[in-house]
Amino acid sequence: MSKKLLLGIFFACITFSVSAQDYFFKKFHPFNPEVPSPEEFLGYGIGDRHTRHDLIVAYLTKLSEVSDRASIHQYGQTHEGRKLVILTITSPQNLNNLEQLKQKHLQFTDPSQNPTNYDEVPIFINLAYNVHGNEPSSSEAALLTAYTLTASNHPEILNYLDKGVIFIDPTINPDGRDRHTQWANMYQGNPLVADPADAEHNEYWPMGRTNHYWFDLNRDWLLAINPESRGKLNWYHDWYPNVVTDFHEMGSQSTYFFEPMKTNGSLNPIMPKENYEDLNNLFGDYFSKALDSIGSFYFTKEVFDGTYPGYGSSYPDLQGGLGILFEQASSRGHKQTTDFGEITFPFTIRNQYTSSITTVKAAVENKAMLRKYQQDFFKSGLTNASKSRIQGYTFGDDYDANRVKAFVDKLLLHKIDVYKSGNRFVVPTRQPQYRMVQTMFETYDKYRDSVYYDASAWSLANFYNMKYSPVNSLNLGEKVTSTKSLVNTQAVQRSEYAYIIDYDDYNAVAALNYLQSKGLVLSSAFKPFTVKTTVGNKRFNYGALVVPVSLQQKKDADTVYQLVQEAQQKFQVPTYSIPSGYSVQGVDLGSRYISPITKPKAVMLIGQGTRSYEAGEVWHLLDTRVHMPITKVPMRNFGGLDLDKYNTLVMVSGSYNFSESQFNKIKDWVSKGNTLITIGTASEWAIDKKLVTEKLTKKEKDSTATVERKPYVDAPENIGKESVGGAIFKVDIDVTHPLAFGYRDTTIPVYKNNSVWLAPSKNAYATVGKYSKNPHVDGFITAKNMEENLKPSASLLVSEVGSGRVVLFADNPNFRGSWYGTNRLFLNALFLGDKIEVPE
Repeated sequence: MSKKLLLGIFFACITFSVSAQDYFFKKFHPFNPEVPSPEEFLGYGIGDRHTRHDLIVAYLTKLSEVSDRASIHQYGQTHEGRKLVILTITSPQNLNNLEQLKQKHLQFTDPSQNPTNYDEVPIFINLAYNVHGNEPSSSEAALLTAYTLTASNHPEILNYLDKGVIFIDPTINPDGRDRHTQWANMYQGNPLVADPADAEHNEYWPMGRTNHYWFDLNRDWLLAINPESRGKLNWYHDWYPNVVTDFHEMGSQSTYFFEPMKTNGSLNPIMPKENYEDLNNLFGDYFSKALDSIGSFYFTKEVFDGTYPGYGSSYPDLQGGLGILFEQASSRGHKQTTDFGEITFPFTIRNQYTSSITTVKAAVENKAMLRKYQQDFFKSGLTNASKSRIQGYTFGDDYDANRVKAFVDKLLLHKIDVYKSGNRFVVPTRQPQYRMVQTMFETYDKYRDSVYYDASAWSLANFYNMKYSPVNSLNLGEKVTSTKSLVNTQAVQRSEYAYIIDYDDYNAVAALNYLQSKGLVLSSAFKPFTVKTTVGNKRFNYGALVVPVSLQQKKDADTVYQLVQEAQQKFQVPTYSIPSGYSVQGVDLGSRYISPITKPKAVMLIGQGTRSYEAGEVWHLLDTRVHMPITKVPMRNFGGLDLDKYNTLVMVSGSYNFSESQFNKIKDWVSKGNTLITIGTASEWAIDKKLVTEKLTKKEKDSTATVERKPYVDAPENIGKESVGGAIFKVDIDVTHPLAFGYRDTTIPVYKNNSVWLAPSKNAYATVGKYSKNPHVDGFITAKNMEENLKPSASLLVSEVGSGRVVLFADNPNFRGSWYGTNRLFLNALFLGDKIEVPE
């Protein structure tokens, strides 16, 4: 009998109503009748509909109230105010002594201690679910797992509770989950509609995968931009669980995936081989037997990889734990037709539930091995560090304290030891978090594999454009335990003439927006100058913000001073009081090179056809760091949009199919003197549609060349490696150009994860950023892409259209909310765009 037929028969057998929840956990009877089942609490059977997050929290809270095995803890809150909770489940005796058990557990993570009672302390297991909101089966499985562990009196479960402490995180992404839950329940039919074309199975943009700002939280463990991730990391480093699950869903035509994964792409992975081979294979045997017992098909060692350390299934691997990925074929609703018959929501839930209980079983039965492994992990970190000639890394920036502060905050969040010595910061390699130090600073150019599920580069020092150096000797200085006092700007004194804000500081743009929103007019310096301040002579760089006092309409000197004080205190930017406009060197404050800045009125196209990740990154940047509103207009509403209400339009990557009249609407609007900012494939669109006169980098194909014959089976790998999945390259920038104001160095790192290749402009003044002669910093790229596409290309162009201009980014300057080093380029395009002229 064929695999398809077998699966078809199995799926068909489970399309019945599952109000009798024994479909999931019949083997674990008897259950305590005083503990309500999910069906009793919710009023419907698990799998009959999608459960809202507030009901998930309410049910787990109920379990903590009625069961002496459970307690609930809130570890954070989402952007939309939803609770992030963990239900701790263990035996009543363990729960009463949890703090003492925790201290015994943490001894194994401290390389200065040598406990040997590996089998005496209960194993710590974190069952984590639903990081992608529209992969909902796992949160339902979390409810079933929580019920089983709190209510079952089966000897097997009681043994798990005695020998393990289980932390259930039911929904890592509540905002995305509720977005999808509303969709699935809203379109649920009665009877159920299995047709894949039905609305239930086809969410509208941006769908429920992402969080409030459309971020993929399964890429955020390392970057920690969002409160969901920051809260979880704080919890994680308080407990250091030995095993962590990461439950997902994939396409409906698949089966089920569990680890071991595809071979790690790194040539020499920094995680121990015991992790990705021995432990993965050990647990894989457990999962295969459990899934075999219920007739489920599955696969391993394909597609997914754990190379990027920011996944929920890979970050624990860098903390002495075992991260485990699961991927379930999705019903994308309640029931859907596939090539294997009909797949139902209850079926997807049962696989996730089975893997949850099996994870607990495998962890408990191998707890001594797991504890010894975690102990060896942290000890080997120190051993590895002692073998390296690099004793540490120093970094800092004399001109941008707030960007340095943001980087230090990230290091501290990951429990990396940081010291301050003079005006430099020091990170020693010899510390328990040595592997995280490697993750932050090391770069690579050799790889075992060439096709990546995600990024192949993640050195965070480069994300922050942080100038750092490896050192062979250390002068540690004072240990940094908090970033609260890292930036201390001298309070600005009152002036009757003017104030100047140093534009080199990352927060200067936020200060600019704040003062503009309060009605002040500011100017930007298009040439450097030195001027006398109340604290002595000071040289200001390109972009310095000038706040003239007497030129402010309807604002007297006291009001201007109050607002400038507020901006300085709120954003901690260096601000100076200026008694005279006569410069010591360079242009005077009344020069035509000190030009007034127009307040941006920005609009961004979103919706079907646009890339939600990039749109969310723009929205998040402006909301959370600049505190500037941006109007988000769905593509379906563009026809009726009055563009003349705005002076800046943002188009992120996407597939834009405008009508002729809509295209002309954009072109005419830009020509009137406005600014269009395009990112990635939107820049390709602007060139392809001849909105601008720029070109793409294209190598002419030789039609006479012989095509090499290759094995069919190798096609995915050969084709896949030509994509640029995520690597870091050096770009040479023109720091005299308004788009590069605030930068001191002419070379900066950029992140490239697309195949958009812009040819340098034929206008000598329009190529703001071009890839360097030797551009590689970190990550995989083929030699062909490097030589034929990257090296000849530009990263950032400006093209004149009538009286306006188009700012074309080849690369995403706001990638995952983390690229502090390049999103100043984007903010300059917003705030200084109308000051850009393209000389002929």
